[in-house]
Amino acid sequence: MDLIADIGATRARCALLDDRGRVLAPEIFRNGDFTGVDGLLKIYLDHRRESDRPKRAALAIAAPILSDDVRMVNIDWRFSQSALKDQLELTRLSVVNDFAAVAWGLTDLTARDLEKVGGGTAVPHTPMAVLGPGSGLGMATLVPCADSWAVAGGEGGNATLAAGTPEEAAVAEVIRREQGHCSAESLLSGPGLVAIYNALAKINNRKVADATATEITELAASGHPFARDAQNMFFAALGSTAGNLALTVGATGGVFIAGGIIPQLLKAFIKSGFRERFEAKGRYRGYMEAIPTYVITDPLPAFRGLRKILGYK
Repeated sequence: MDLIADIGATRARCALLDDRGRVLAPEIFRNGDFTGVDGLLKIYLDHRRESDRPKRAALAIAAPILSDDVRMVNIDWRFSQSALKDQLELTRLSVVNDFAAVAWGLTDLTARDLEKVGGGTAVPHTPMAVLGPGSGLGMATLVPCADSWAVAGGEGGNATLAAGTPEEAAVAEVIRREQGHCSAESLLSGPGLVAIYNALAKINNRKVADATATEITELAASGHPFARDAQNMFFAALGSTAGNLALTVGATGGVFIAGGIIPQLLKAFIKSGFRERFEAKGRYRGYMEAIPTYVITDPLPAFRGLRKILGYK
């Protein structure tokens, strides 16, 4: 047996792989119930039979993977890869960024796992990009490498936001004054949606009740003006950011939206200004119109990449 886990800032998804790479015993945990990655994985493995104890593991972590010491950004968790390997009695431990894991699995996605949102036809064996809002904003690129593929990770969600409208610029300025920097993630995440909603209220000198991201999407569905405007800005700014990523890496193989937010808002997202803003790149509109964009509807896309990292086809 092998262990795979996709550990974000809010939730962790764990499973075992049998000797054919089939996913077994998936479980989802709330990170708030634990104090770290080691304790969470120990609890998951304690639920398994002793005969199913894994010898190899691949973990997708919502963090930049720079050294043995892994520090997560949107939750105060930290661990040593070598210590975790010893603690779990593993012969092999592979740790990658969570969106790098999703990127590794892009070529395995089928029409059943995707909702196309505009664009033409993907150009075979050309770069594909994935990004997605959740607790933060992750990004990665799958690039052709001889007859195979390679993944280029990164922390593009923390690049400075390029506001696409005066309204976005005003919201970004409110966030910049409060936080010192307005990144793409400052708007394009669960906390970012809350920040947009509150900033719009401040700009319009209106007082609104505190609301979570989920509550804001519910208010938007019922027609609440600031919630509706916040959600629309969220979708449009995501379109601009996705388009910037596509231009930067030449993602003519397609741009894929992952993460925990967009699949839950799919109908509103499809009707939103996302695709128009994705294409609105001046002289490069024709180039952008040809690039397909998709929402990944598979709830566990990182698992596909983690399987590949462990050598399964």
